[in-house]
Amino acid sequence: MRQPVIGANWKMHKTLEEARAFVAALPADRQIFRRVEVVIFPPFTALAAIKEALSGTGIKLGAQNMHPAEKGAFTGEISPLMLLDAGCSHVIVGHSERRRIFGETNAFINEKVKSALAHRLIPVLCIGETLEERRSGRTGQVCEDQLLGSLAGVEDRDVAGMVIAYEPVWAIGTGVNATAADAEETIGFIRELVRREYGSKAADAIRIQYGGSVKPDNAGDYFRETNIDGALVGGASLECGPFLEIVKTAAAAY
Repeated sequence: MRQPVIGANWKMHKTLEEARAFVAALPADRQIFRRVEVVIFPPFTALAAIKEALSGTGIKLGAQNMHPAEKGAFTGEISPLMLLDAGCSHVIVGHSERRRIFGETNAFINEKVKSALAHRLIPVLCIGETLEERRSGRTGQVCEDQLLGSLAGVEDRDVAGMVIAYEPVWAIGTGVNATAADAEETIGFIRELVRREYGSKAADAIRIQYGGSVKPDNAGDYFRETNIDGALVGGASLECGPFLEIVKTAAAAY
């Protein structure tokens, strides 16, 4: 059975004090974090503080983005070596906000995926369609283009160890979520794409999350589906209480 993975993507939220307060509110009983892989993705400024605060909890640390180069004249960027130095084990690549707002292409995201893997960081590759693309019946094609473009040249064994986050753009931060059946259909399609391109071993091993307005009251619907291996949580991860409810729901469901 694939271990569920629940990510907390804080985006551009939380000062150091707020980040530490979140971790301080975590329960003393750490058993739940052995059953569910939990990864917190704070802003870069909080990485070092969160690393220290998470010590001994079993919760992993991730970054929201990275540049593929180890170093260089890239003002405002952060390298995989810096993320490793900060204690990261995971990194989000290809988030729709990076694609849409900052113009990141599949080719550039592909560079990030390969660099993350080369530095033993686990890429959490985000893919998903806009509302217009969904309405025009292009969900499958968009997901296929993003997946295959972002994974070009990646070895089967590396794909198996990655995480994919299916995040329909129209459901991110809108309060409107895809139904569990819709998410399962698309994620099942994505898993079969992986099977076709990288083989059954990779398809059966890779974990595919759903992301998009996941909350405590709807999380269980997703976690009961066959192909959904957890969630990448945005707004509901900003408060410890609701986020823990989602983690507990995952622990009970898998």
